Amino acid sequence: MNRLYAILCMLFFSCAGTFSYGQKPGRHTFTLGKSDFLLDGKPLQMISGEMHYPRIPRESWRDRMKMAKAMGLNTIGTYVFWNVHEETPGTYDFSGNSDIAEFVKTAREEGLWVVLRPSPYVCAEWEFGGYPWWLLKERDMKVRSTDPKFIAAYTRYIKALAKQLIPLQVTRGGNILMIQIENEYGSYSDDKNYMDLNRKIFREAGFDGILFTCDGAEKMPAGYLPGYLPAVNGLEDPAQVKALINTYHNGKGPYYVAEWYPGWFDDWGKKHADVSSEQSARTLDKLLAAGISVNMYMFHGGTTRGFMNGANMNKEMPYSPQVSSYDYDAPLDEAGNPTEKFHAFRKVIAGYLPEGQSLPPVPVKKPAIRIPDITLEQYADLFSQLPLPRRSDKPLSFEDLDQAYGFVLYRTRIKKGGLLKLQELRDYAQVYINGSYKGSLDRRLNQNTMDLTGISTESVLDLWVENNGRINYGPFLNDNRHGITESVSVDGQEISEWEMYCFPFKNTGKFSFSEKMDMKESRPVLYKGTFTLQQLGDTYLDMRNFGKGFVFLNGHNLGKYWNIGPQQTIYVPASWLRKGKNEVLVFDELKSSHTKLLSSDHPMLDHDHNPNNEKP
Repeated sequence: MNRLYAILCMLFFSCAGTFSYGQKPGRHTFTLGKSDFLLDGKPLQMISGEMHYPRIPRESWRDRMKMAKAMGLNTIGTYVFWNVHEETPGTYDFSGNSDIAEFVKTAREEGLWVVLRPSPYVCAEWEFGGYPWWLLKERDMKVRSTDPKFIAAYTRYIKALAKQLIPLQVTRGGNILMIQIENEYGSYSDDKNYMDLNRKIFREAGFDGILFTCDGAEKMPAGYLPGYLPAVNGLEDPAQVKALINTYHNGKGPYYVAEWYPGWFDDWGKKHADVSSEQSARTLDKLLAAGISVNMYMFHGGTTRGFMNGANMNKEMPYSPQVSSYDYDAPLDEAGNPTEKFHAFRKVIAGYLPEGQSLPPVPVKKPAIRIPDITLEQYADLFSQLPLPRRSDKPLSFEDLDQAYGFVLYRTRIKKGGLLKLQELRDYAQVYINGSYKGSLDRRLNQNTMDLTGISTESVLDLWVENNGRINYGPFLNDNRHGITESVSVDGQEISEWEMYCFPFKNTGKFSFSEKMDMKESRPVLYKGTFTLQQLGDTYLDMRNFGKGFVFLNGHNLGKYWNIGPQQTIYVPASWLRKGKNEVLVFDELKSSHTKLLSSDHPMLDHDHNPNNEKP
C-alpha cells in the first residue's frame, strides 16, 4: 500500500505544481474506477480535510491551506452556505468572506483539490442548516421536498451559484473534483423523486462533473440515489465501508468516507468535545492503508460568527443550540494553530510518502497576545431608546416581522397576575413587569411558564426574546419559525394588543451612548470601549465576568457568549484588529454594570458552566 500511495502522491503533486493562476494548467479527467478515483486515468486517493470559508477570515484562507498541505492533505472539502449568499430573496452576495470562488481558487494556487458540497442543506451546526430564514415566511413551504415554491427558490440560487463555480470544475480545467447533492438525506426522508430532482437542478445549472451523495451507514438505503456514488459518513471499519458502498453502487467503489469525525462540536451548557488523538491517528492509518479516500470533518473548524449557530432537536432530545466556537477538537484549533492531533495525523500521512520525499514544513505560527484591559466607558440602555413598534392583536414571529436573527421586545399590558405561559417560545425570554426583572425562560430546559402572582393591576409586561439559533438537524427542520410563535396567556386567558420592537443587530446601529449608567434594574445594555494597539496578534476576549450576549469589534460581529459555558472566550483574529484605535461593543442581557473587558492569550473552551443559568 505504501508503494501505491507513493505513486498517487507523485501524481498529485506533479499535477498540483501546475496550479498557478499565472498559468493555464489544462484540463484533467476525473472518473470513477472499480475501486479507485481516477485522475487522468491513474488512481487518486483523496486525503481531504473540511474547512468552511465563512468560519475563517478571508485573510487567513491561504494560511489554513498551507497548514493543510503541511499535514499531508491533497484535498479540501467545504459546504456552500445558501443563507450566506442570499440573505434577502434574489440578492446574491459572493464578495468578501462570502467569495466562494476565490476560496476555491486559493486552494488551487496552493495545490489542493476541492470537493464541493453545495447541497443546499448543509447541517454543519449552522443556522437553519444553511437555508435562508426567509423561506419560513411562507408557513406552508416545506424545505427538503418537492414543494414547488421551495424548488423555485432553490433552483434560482443554484443557477446563481453556478455562475461562480462552473469554470472551476475539473471538467473545465479547475480543481473542483466532485459535487455533493443533498446531505445525509436518509436521516431525514427517503423520497427518491426529490433526490433525482436535486440531480436535475445541478445538471441543468451546468455542473457536469461527478455528483455524489453521503449518508450515515444505517441511513444510506433511504438517502442514496441509484446510479450515483454513495459516500458514507462516520464509518471507520474499512471492510464495512467497502461492503456498504458495494451494496448501493453496483458491487463496486470507489470508496469515500465523506465525513470522518476525529472531533466533535459543542453545545451550550454541555462539556467541550475531546476525541483521542492517538485513537484517531490509528483510525486514519487503517483507512488510508485500505486505499479509502477520506474527508476529515473537521480539519479546521474556525468560528461561527454573528448569529449563525444552529441547534439540534429531536423527539428524544430537547432543543440544544451550539456555541460560537467551532474548534471541533480538530487538527487545527480555532485560531489555525496545529494541535497534538495535527502532528499525529501528519506522522501517519508521512508514512505513506515515497522514499526520499517529505511533507512541506509546518508554517510557523505567531504567538497570541493579551491586549490591555479595555475600559467600557459608555453605555446604551436599549429599553430607553426603542425603535418604532409594530402593533398587532397577537404576537408576531420574527418571520412575520421580517426579521432574520437577533432579538424582539414584545410589550403589552396585563390586568392581573397569575401563571404566565408562552406557547412555543423560540428560544429564550427575559421577563419584566413594569421594568422590573422577574426571570428567564429557556427552551433548552423546556421552560415556558412563570408565576406572576401578586403583581399590581394594569402592569406592563415586557418579554425580551432571543433567537438562539434555528434547528439545523432533526425532524423539526420545517418547524423553525422564531420568537413567540403562538400565544401568550395568564391563567389560561390569552393576552392581546402587542407592541413589538425589533433589534436585528445587523450592525451596531445608531444607539445613543452615555458615560453614566443610571438603571435601578438590570436589563439589556450595550457597552462601548476603545483601546489602542501598537502591535497586532491573535487574541481572545475573556467573557467570564459577563452573562449572555454578543460582541462587535471594529464592525465585525464576533459571535455569542453565555456564562453557562463551555466556551468562555471569543477568538479575535489579528487581521480584524488595527494598529492604533480599536472599538468594541459588548451586549449583555443578563449581567449589568460592567466597566472592564479582559483578554487572554489562550482559548477557554472547557470551563465550568452554570447549568441552571442563574442570574447573578
